[in-house]
Amino acid sequence: MVTTLKTAAKLGRGRPRSFDPETALAIGQQMFHAADYDAVGLSALTNALGVTPPSFYTAFGSKAAFFASVLERYASSELVLTDILRDGRRPDEALTELFVRAAKTYSHDPDRRGCLVLEAARGHGDSESAVLARRVAERRRAQVREFVARTHPREAGVVTDYVSSVMSGLSGSAREGMNQARLVKVARAAGEGLASLLR
Repeated sequence: MVTTLKTAAKLGRGRPRSFDPETALAIGQQMFHAADYDAVGLSALTNALGVTPPSFYTAFGSKAAFFASVLERYASSELVLTDILRDGRRPDEALTELFVRAAKTYSHDPDRRGCLVLEAARGHGDSESAVLARRVAERRRAQVREFVARTHPREAGVVTDYVSSVMSGLSGSAREGMNQARLVKVARAAGEGLASLLR
């Protein structure tokens, strides 16, 4: 069962009998995705989770630590790179699939447009939330670089930069409201552009 923001609001009316960290992270993920890190206040967060601030701090340590866990949860459940960047696949084929999947994922929910990680990484300067998101984003870029380097070691750097730019563009366009059909067309066109880099 998918936990919605309406469900989160209902949870906030009274503390659940048993506190489930995974449910808390799911609710937090939805809240941070719908609004940025700074827009989600601790009071709104604890109300949605149905816990008091002291209980929240006991369970997660801080809002930033909670956000870090949310980012990890998102990265391990949305666009799982190990499912796409498999040994034996041609880079152009796998990365085109990544672009198309991203276009669909980033645009399917009007309340959670774009990539949670990439949009948070755009944050102001060295804000804690932006730094946390950039770490996750860089780790995912390293996975792409390693995958491409298996067959195209000399092109791995520029292809990774290309992939990073495309993914960021898809996320930003989805956040601005571009619909799924248009995003998928852009994603497929970006996939065709890989040929000129993978020579």
